[in-house]
Amino acid sequence: MMKKKQQTCLGSVRQNYPRFSVTERKIADYILKNPNKIIHSSINQLAEDLNVADSTVFRFCKRIGYKGYQAMKIALASEIVEPVKDIHEQVNEGDTVDTIAAKVIRSNIETLEQTLRIIDEDLLLEAVEKLTAARSIHFFGSGGSSTVALDAYHKFVRTGLPVQTVTDTHLQLMAASQLNEKDCAILISHSGSSKDILHILNVLKTNKVNTIAITNYAKSTLSSSVDIPLFTSSTETEFKTEAFSSRIAQLSLVDVLYVNVLLKKGDEGQEALKKMREAILVKRI
Repeated sequence: MMKKKQQTCLGSVRQNYPRFSVTERKIADYILKNPNKIIHSSINQLAEDLNVADSTVFRFCKRIGYKGYQAMKIALASEIVEPVKDIHEQVNEGDTVDTIAAKVIRSNIETLEQTLRIIDEDLLLEAVEKLTAARSIHFFGSGGSSTVALDAYHKFVRTGLPVQTVTDTHLQLMAASQLNEKDCAILISHSGSSKDILHILNVLKTNKVNTIAITNYAKSTLSSSVDIPLFTSSTETEFKTEAFSSRIAQLSLVDVLYVNVLLKKGDEGQEALKKMREAILVKRI
């Protein structure tokens, strides 16, 4: 089983965000937007700025894993002042090919590191249980996320579980309409606000299908509406958008789910993998 990792203060706020109350989200938003201001403010000042009680702020600090406001401030201060190598450097016209390669790859590494820090072990375990027990698994994604859905199909077809994905949005809705509570659907959307994906989600929820989302950590209609939200974290750079960068993290989360499901299936999973390898041998020279 995956061990709990030491979580950063901002990472803990982001990880727990979907489960916060309205008031807790007000505090979380303030911390995420003004971390430097927090470390110079007392609990009374913060409570006054947000028009909440001191006790509400204190409970929030406990909620994200700290003994109190002061403990949270200390953790946040060390996180902010800690020297961090800038891997989100600008790509300049005079950069060499290998310099650009280094900047792009370092940016991808940071995206994976950020995502690793916000993985929720309980949600991940629940997702693996749902996938392993499902009658069938369907992957849904639109736009750039459709390529991740295809990659997920390519991985999970090796497990021996019935899996399916289609790229046409009309066919996606048709496929969703035929699923029920015995099936599991994974919806992939960085923004969590794609109209196509939300339309599919509505159909799935009507049919009581088990739903898992792979999406950005920020609150969205998708993350708030699915049974199990799994989050990625990425930073936008000069040379690639946040959504483009998140694709690396989405693919990695798919790999995490695949490996866990295959291991959970034990001998049955290994037998399915063996059959797949034998079947594609004819494609090799």
